[in-house]
Amino acid sequence: MSEFQFGGEFVWHPTPELIAQSNLQQFIEKHGLSSYDELTRRSTTDIAWFWDTVLGDLEIQFYKPYSRVVDLTEGKPWARWCVNGEMNIVHNMVDKYAGTPTDERIAIKSEIEDGTARTLTYKDLREEVNQMAAALRGLGLGKGDAVGVFMPMVPEIVIAMLAIIKIGGIFLPLFSGFGAAAIVSRLKDADAKALFTADGTFRRGKFCAMKLIADEAAVQIPTLKDLIVLKQTGEWSMENVGGASVPRRSPPKGAPHIEEPTERTSAEDPMMILYTSGTTGKPKGAVHTHCGFPIKSAQDMSHGLDLHADETLFWMTDMGWMMGPWEVFGTLLLGATMMLYDGAPDFPGSDRVWSFVARHKVTALGVSPTLIRALRRYGDEIVHRHDLSSLRKFASTGEPWNPDPWMWLFQNVGRGKLPIINYSGGTEISGGIVMGNVLTPMKPCAFSGPLPGMAADVVDEDGKSVRGKVGELVIREPWIGMTRGFWKDRQRYIDSYWSRWPDTWVHGDWAAIDDDGLWYILGRSDDTIKIAGKRLGPAEVESILVAHPQVSEAAAVGVPDSIKGEALVCFCVLKKDANGDVSLAAELKRNVARDLGKALAPRDVLFVADIPKTRNAKVMRRLVRAAYIGEKLGDTSALENPASIEEIQQCGRGLRPRPE
Repeated sequence: MSEFQFGGEFVWHPTPELIAQSNLQQFIEKHGLSSYDELTRRSTTDIAWFWDTVLGDLEIQFYKPYSRVVDLTEGKPWARWCVNGEMNIVHNMVDKYAGTPTDERIAIKSEIEDGTARTLTYKDLREEVNQMAAALRGLGLGKGDAVGVFMPMVPEIVIAMLAIIKIGGIFLPLFSGFGAAAIVSRLKDADAKALFTADGTFRRGKFCAMKLIADEAAVQIPTLKDLIVLKQTGEWSMENVGGASVPRRSPPKGAPHIEEPTERTSAEDPMMILYTSGTTGKPKGAVHTHCGFPIKSAQDMSHGLDLHADETLFWMTDMGWMMGPWEVFGTLLLGATMMLYDGAPDFPGSDRVWSFVARHKVTALGVSPTLIRALRRYGDEIVHRHDLSSLRKFASTGEPWNPDPWMWLFQNVGRGKLPIINYSGGTEISGGIVMGNVLTPMKPCAFSGPLPGMAADVVDEDGKSVRGKVGELVIREPWIGMTRGFWKDRQRYIDSYWSRWPDTWVHGDWAAIDDDGLWYILGRSDDTIKIAGKRLGPAEVESILVAHPQVSEAAAVGVPDSIKGEALVCFCVLKKDANGDVSLAAELKRNVARDLGKALAPRDVLFVADIPKTRNAKVMRRLVRAAYIGEKLGDTSALENPASIEEIQQCGRGLRPRPE
């Protein structure tokens, strides 16, 4: 894995008109910079200037101005931002638009699986948030109280989120597919006082109960006192934990508008805890503040995605994945429109995503490579039957791309005209480290480079910068969105990111920079396979496998081998009507050996119905490996498809026949 072999030709170039109208070019010109390169340099060598400028451009309003934008007295891992400033981010997302033209703009479009669609203007949203904030205060909740949200992706989840933050509380988003144990571990850790939930939701036409799971979890959390429940009727109800109803403390839906004050908080008060699953141990609670995650979200959305106020952004996500809060914070701070969808992406028909884009005039479509690999198997015709002329761009995150699915999206959906803005970072980043943009030409699977403000680098095993080779992705300077540590676990935060080299954040991704200066993310460094001393990234193998016309998805893992240290085992999901026999398995082995060398040929190619993925479509290679070799699985709470594990375990135990 030392020599970098990705790259290729530029396939997309921005027009002069797109460049001139872009947020990024206007930012460059407004602040007297000569070029994008100068912005990149200054944003990472003068971080105080850059983030002060971003806060001004986003028109972030403070109750009390900050005395300085950043304080590094305690060291880079513990940077303090907007020092002594007081603000509440909800004021900047809804309150400040009152009486302005933005108030009448649509803030939320939504659709559920049965096709029911709704819209809320900024005014509607503000009024609903005020009602809910009053209800929360009526329960005795307020500043510093942690409140969980376990709900489907409907407008009420945004109302709940903003109401919690408005009263100075701490928002705890939870995956809508979690079981009780996953909810308990997170809410216990945060000493949560209340939990939002819903009766349930529908997936593929079947009702999935959520309230029953919430009830099971609630009685196991000593600090939890109240449940706020979205009924199937669309009304809210309130209960004490254990089932006793609570008298309604706010007017019902449709009641006259009330003005509920927004809590005055410190810019660095905790606003949200995002829990992420580690490979071992309990989930990590990344702490985010009012002046952190939301600012980084909006900056990325403006500079990288080039989102404008007249646009509608749809990202197939769940609030339990960071892209859910990211979409809410970013669109509302920019005065744009978010699109929410609660349902399966291919139900009741395989064209659901494309019809959805056409009907709701989506301009920016956020996807994962895994989603595109899944939709691609249905063919081109279902795409072309819909009018996708509203689309201006794609965005992508979650997993490294393989070239074939990337080109399919670019050519068959975007007609070779729309940029695919790759985006990679993480929950603890508050968004992206590297991203595409609309100023620079694009190659398949590539990133334009680090976002402004992100002092990213690629380094070798000694921490020295490398180019043209694969290395570790690191960040050398603090940024405003960085997590303020892990909840009640300062040392784990240092151990996770800051312990390898002094004053350097090590992100855990393999990355590379090609001769044209474009960046590539090649997968998690802890997913690396080492065969007879040769390091191999799974994305390299998987790109070869999914290039075959019969293969839809693939996962490559290293398993113990007495001679080579590790051997390569590949799991493939086939397209409809493909024949997973021994000849196809042999052909796929030959293809990998041809492209990577005979020494890296797979020991096995196995065909499965599904590959373990999270609800945000990340392939869980550590679980694939553990299931196959019979190790303990660890935390599986984020899995979308737990049944896929059993099939891989059967492969490992020899209970499923090899291809024949």
